[in-house]
This record gives sequence, C-alpha cells and structure tokens, in this order.
Amino acid sequence: MTAPEPPPPIVSTSNLTRTFPTQAGPVEAVRGIDLTVRPGEILGFLGPNGAGKTTTLRMLTTLLAPTGGTATVAGHDLLTDPTGVRSKIGYVAQSGGVDPHIPVREELVTQGRLYRLTKSQAAARADELAEALDLTAFLDRNCSALSGGQRRRLDIAMGLTHRPEVLFLDEPTTGLDPASRSDLWDLVRRLRSAFGTTVVLTTHYLDEADALSDRLVIIDKGKVVADGTPHALKLRHTGSPDASLQDTFLAITGRAAPAPKDNTPVAV
Repeated sequence: MTAPEPPPPIVSTSNLTRTFPTQAGPVEAVRGIDLTVRPGEILGFLGPNGAGKTTTLRMLTTLLAPTGGTATVAGHDLLTDPTGVRSKIGYVAQSGGVDPHIPVREELVTQGRLYRLTKSQAAARADELAEALDLTAFLDRNCSALSGGQRRRLDIAMGLTHRPEVLFLDEPTTGLDPASRSDLWDLVRRLRSAFGTTVVLTTHYLDEADALSDRLVIIDKGKVVADGTPHALKLRHTGSPDASLQDTFLAITGRAAPAPKDNTPVAV
C-alpha cells in the first residue's frame, strides 16, 4: 500500500531576503532563507541578536516587504496576496498591543469588530476566548489591572480572534515569572492539540524552545544554519542527545544565546 502524500507546508519560503539601505551602504539582514513549516507544527525559530529572526517574522506577517525571494503562508502568496495572508495568521508581538485604559471585554470585542464580526458575533467570540484562556474573571477589569501573565494571555486571545491557521509568537514569555511561563507553555500546547494551530515561536529562553518545539530552525547572520528536532540537533552538534540546548546553540553559532532583555531568572 502506498503511503499517503504528506500535506503541503503551511509556511514555505524560497531565498527570502531583506536588505536595508543605510548611509554606510546596504545591510543584508536576511540573506536568502529557505524555510518550511508543517501544518500543526510548533516551530522554534532561534538565533543570536541581530540574526534576522524578527525581520523574517515581520516579512512573514506582511509588516515588512521582502527585498527578494518568495513565500506562501496558508496557501496565500506573500507578495501578491498579503490580505489573504493576514486573514489566516495571528501575530503576537514582543511588546503586546492592548490599551491599558479599557476593559478586557471591550478590547476583545473591538478586535472582533476589526475582523468584521457583527456585534453579537464579536461579543460571543470574546466570551469564548476568555473562557479558553482563563480570562473570564477579568473581562470587566481594565487591562492595566492585569498581571503580566494575564496581559500576555490577552495578547494571544486577540491574535486568535479570527481563528488563524498560523500563530506567530515573538518572545511571548519575556518578563513573566516561572509560573506564568509554564501556563503559557500549556496554552501553546493546547492550541495545537485542540485546534490544530500551527505555531511559529521566537524566544531567547532555550529551555522554552526545547520544551515546546517539535522542530528548531536556527539562523545566524541572516542565513539558516541548522534545522531539525531538538534531539537530532543535540546529537548532531554535541554528540549527545542529553546535551543542553544552550551547549548545542553555542556549538552551532559559536555564540551563547542572548539573555532575555529583562534578565528574568529562568527556572530549569
């Protein structure tokens, strides 16, 4: 019996590049990235500071136009159909995007209305997301009254309003305490198991990438330098599947992973 064909990748890039003009001359931030992400996969997208991670994410989420190359996201061409791409993705940036002066419910309903839901649909979706992300008790609080972990769950809820097929998370747990980080890990796993959501995750917490990711792509100086499961990369680059991802990252890039920006201690 012939094995069934695997589904096509939900994210695919070919020679994706981005060059920034400067007074000193052009800077090649992304230098030809070939990348695939499978449906339902949790992909850890790692690299040292300045490697091109955020630039790549900004291109894949239509916030920054590529200088060259091609990409498709959830069946839509990044260059010719950016509106189609945006309809299929959620993006949670490092800094978040909630208004601290309005209630959580209003923030969620407004997000739903921006995606052209009716008032009743937006209200129902707000309640649904609040229940799924343990925010129901906080719906009538102003966003400024939420803890760091609660605000991050709200950021993710807003990114899920339109039921995206792909969720891009840019350093989602920076600044959170270990318990809140653990809660966010559980949430990411639930998104995949319950809804089949594909997740592309950037993080400077290598224990986080190790715990969550089905596969890791490591970039450096704008190029992909490693691609594989955490187990395979450890074995290939350190000789031991029991090595830490920190040691593996150092072996691949020649540099230690940068510390999170707030230097929050990481529980191992």
